[in-house]
Amino acid sequence: MSVLSQVWCRSLLVCSLLCSALIQLHARPANMSALREKNANTKDENEILPPDHLNGLKMEMDGHLNKDFHQEVFLGKEMEEFDEDSEPRRNRKKLIDIFTKVDFNEDKSVSAKEMQRWIMEKTEEHFQEAIRENKLSFRAVDPDRDGHVTWDEYRVKFLASKGLNEKEVAEKIKNNEDLKVDEETQEVLESLKDRWFQADSPPADQLLNEEEFLSFLHPEHSRGMLKYMVKEIVRDLDQDGDTKLTLSEFISLPVGTVENQQAQDIDDDWVRERKKEFLEVIDADGNAIVTMEELEEYMDPMNEYNALNEAKQMIAVADENQNQKLELEEILKYSEYFTGSKLMDYARNVHEEF
Repeated sequence: MSVLSQVWCRSLLVCSLLCSALIQLHARPANMSALREKNANTKDENEILPPDHLNGLKMEMDGHLNKDFHQEVFLGKEMEEFDEDSEPRRNRKKLIDIFTKVDFNEDKSVSAKEMQRWIMEKTEEHFQEAIRENKLSFRAVDPDRDGHVTWDEYRVKFLASKGLNEKEVAEKIKNNEDLKVDEETQEVLESLKDRWFQADSPPADQLLNEEEFLSFLHPEHSRGMLKYMVKEIVRDLDQDGDTKLTLSEFISLPVGTVENQQAQDIDDDWVRERKKEFLEVIDADGNAIVTMEELEEYMDPMNEYNALNEAKQMIAVADENQNQKLELEEILKYSEYFTGSKLMDYARNVHEEF
């Protein structure tokens, strides 16, 4: 883990929580789970620190592909309700209900256009959820309730979330005294400060209002911050400093992530997935080079072309009769892909329930 820390600690995008997740997954590069229990009255580090995992985006803030993306944009808020331990018949009914909603023209099949429309709706749903959560997070870091947050106010709350005494930290910052924090925390703070001032919309006043704080936590809500996030990703992956990404740079594994053969096998699959995404989706002009502009378009969650392309990919996974549409039986059969939950006896009583 010390190697990982050396490689990633300079970036806010990879925090201690990500390192913990990597350990649990045999050091596989992966996104953190988006499904956490939320307590409206308790704001912890997860809620005031920009998250690595952004719901509804195909790529994480650390440059890794979001393996749960297709489930997030198919299920929306219902994603939390699908559980491998849930009663299969109950999950099947939920999935049938979703199918009827996606099937806008009620012809008992889902076309790419219908799936595209649904993906855009679910993406907007994730946007609205982020806005609601941001209101709680903003109140947590705005103690004087003046509608603006200074960098020092945020810094106090962040360091308190790391276990430091909030009053002592506030007093030291007020008196311009040196804060004794470990090297990793200091580097995260520096990255946070850079992101903070990027979120400060012109004319810059070094204060963030609620909307600017939303851009700080969720850069996908701001075109300017989306550009900044792309810049950060390219910085982490670009090896020759030309601000562009080659295929080899995009699929390269961070140093120290492969610790045994089992992890190597997992990472081989991960590399194949990234290679396919690079060649077939991100590299729009097919010149084997991804520019920051191409990556920005790919990262834009409200890009309708990307939504249509994702819709076609999702249909291709389960389209057994090759009619470029999805029927209910196909979605039920491939339920694990769409929901993360495998339904047993998927065809049992389908027509009666439908």
